[in-house]
Formats: sequence, C-alpha cells, structure tokens
Amino acid sequence: MSKDYKDNLPISREEFIAQLRRYQKGSITRRHFLGVTGLGMASAVMAGAVPGLRPRKAWSAGDIGDRVVLATWPNYHDPANFEKFTEMTGAYVQVNVFGSNEEMLAKLQAGGSGWDVFVPTNYTITTYVGEDLIEPLDLSKLSNYDAAAFDPRFSDAGTVNGTLYAVPKNWGTTGYVINTAHSGGMTPTTWKEFWDMTKAEFSGRTMVHDYQLTTIGNALKYFGYSFNSVDPKELADAEKLLLDVKPHLYAINSDYQPPLRNGDAWMSMCWTGDGKQLNNDMPEMRYVLGREGGEIWSDYYAVPRGAEHRAAGYALIDFLLDPAVNAKEVLAHGYPVADSRTNALLPKELLEDPILYPAQELLDALEFGAAATLTDPNRAELLARFKSA
Repeated sequence: MSKDYKDNLPISREEFIAQLRRYQKGSITRRHFLGVTGLGMASAVMAGAVPGLRPRKAWSAGDIGDRVVLATWPNYHDPANFEKFTEMTGAYVQVNVFGSNEEMLAKLQAGGSGWDVFVPTNYTITTYVGEDLIEPLDLSKLSNYDAAAFDPRFSDAGTVNGTLYAVPKNWGTTGYVINTAHSGGMTPTTWKEFWDMTKAEFSGRTMVHDYQLTTIGNALKYFGYSFNSVDPKELADAEKLLLDVKPHLYAINSDYQPPLRNGDAWMSMCWTGDGKQLNNDMPEMRYVLGREGGEIWSDYYAVPRGAEHRAAGYALIDFLLDPAVNAKEVLAHGYPVADSRTNALLPKELLEDPILYPAQELLDALEFGAAATLTDPNRAELLARFKSA
C-alpha cells in the first residue's frame, strides 16, 4: 500500500473511481480495493456495531476471491441477485452464455474453460461423469441444499451411481412462441403447424434453436417419431424436412428474444421462461406445446473439474439455492422450480400459470432428453449439414 493510503488520507472521487474500475476488471483484489478506499475499515466498524450487517453465511465472511465464472443459458438469471452476491462476498459474477449442451461439452472437453459453475441439462450429466469433466459435490459447502425439498423427477439426474454431481436449478418444457398479431389471432397447437406455417405465411419470420436436441427432436415430432430418435430412417425424414424449411427461416439461433421483440421474427422454438417473459411484455406472444409431444427437461448447477475459483463457485451455488433468492430468480426468468421451499414463497397466480405448468395431457406427451442424443454422431452431422445448407 502506498504512503498516501498508509497515512489514512481521504482519497479523491477520481481516485476512488479509478480503483473501482481496476477492481471490476480484476486488476486488484477485493481486499486491496477495500483497503485503499477505506471501505474495509468502515465495513468492519459498521458490521460490529450493527448485527444485521454481519454476513449471514460463513462463506460471505471469508475471502473467496474476487470473481466467479458461470456458464449458463440466455435470459436465465436475475442480475440483481448477482449484484447482491457481489455485495455480500466481493466476488464478481462473470457470466458466459451458451446456446446448447453440445457447446458446453465441447468447451469442457477442450480444457481450460475457466468456469467455476455451469448449468447442464439432465440428460448430459452421465456423459460429464463418464468423461471425468465434473466433480462430486461437497455438500458441506452447500448448506442451502435440502434433497427432501425437491421433486425427484427434476433432481434424480444429478446423482450418478450413488454420487451427487449436480443440484437442481429449475425445470421446463420446449415448445414454440408465436406472435398472434401476425396470425389473425389464431394460436396453433401442433408441431406440424409450426413447420407448415414456416414454409408458408411465416416464411422468413421463424427461428429455430442452434441446438440439435430440440431442432432435430421437434422435426422428428412432425412425423410422430420420438423426440430422442437416433434411428437412421427417422433422422433422414427429419433432415429432409429441415432442409426444405431452411430457406424459409429468419435465423438459427438460441438467443431468439431480441428479434421477436423488435418484430423481425414472428415465431420461434422457445423454452418455458422465454415464453413467459415474452408473454408478460407482449400478450400477443403465445407459448405453444405441440400436442404431438416434445421435450420436458431439468437443469442443474455443477462444478467442473479444475475450477479455478472453486470456493466462489460453491458460494454462488449455495447463494442461489437460498429459497428467498431462488424465488427472485423465478420471478425474473419465469421457469418453474422443483424446490417446495421456493414455491411456498411464490404468488399463487404464478404457480397456476399455464405456461409454467401446462395441462397434464400436454405434459404426458413430453419426453426427457436421452443421453444417447448428446453424443450420437448421426444427429451431430445432421445439424451440421442443416446449418451449412
């Protein structure tokens, strides 16, 4: 520390901003930042004088480092919760957004991902375990995790061969969203209508995911095949449909909210939370689950092997599992959770929302993704041909 700071002289506004920017960029540690700005001493005095300012968790009282890197999905968190976590711990949350589980897997297989926490989907976890890319969770560092609070349908996939590798984040469905202002107020009900409308009145206005599981899976549903099929003949039928549709697409992209909101796109494959967010802001946007079936899924928090900021990663997971924090997440992202403690804090109208909790007959037709689809070469090659066509 320089002589100026040793002498406890007040720092100027310009110097404070400069130090803050250095801290935000990761050039200096939290401890250094608090020391040079005088905030460290002020925080200590205030915490001692006002018990309510004392950290609520052991990890928030310790030094977990100045950052945590999270790999997750688009529109999937409440940014205010990340700000609160940083305020409590001094660790800045750096968010890396991905559009498919294949992207996440490839990044981890290549090594040096830099992630401390990532958000895999149920069907991928056995592959991560088999390739030793994910570590068993240390439950002593997750005081907010209560296995008994979770619906096992949406938590069981986190345990492989009796070992817990991932804890539930939330669950949802994969359908599509349509702007009914461009369909004469009509809301379709099937995947056949989705694909047929894309080739006709919605030509140039439809988006599909950049993600083989859902794009191929929902093309398979056009023919009544399983969402998870790896049968060569059935995949050939799906490929023909996708190639026929390709010239009529607006884009192949898993981050579809911006073009839907600005009117460039009118229809897109869609996950539950995006459907809820769009419908909240634009009631003409309707979320559809095809009556032929499709996907139901659950996502998890996990720690990759070799996480650099391991303590911060565990702290972030534990923070997000706090039911009060998780309830704020749900209100922001619009995905249902399987944690009964969190649901007890949510408004009744949300728990009865048909986008989050569809009719039972629609849910009954859905399938969880199968592990075989993640590594099936035929599905990977099909998507590559579709994208390059």
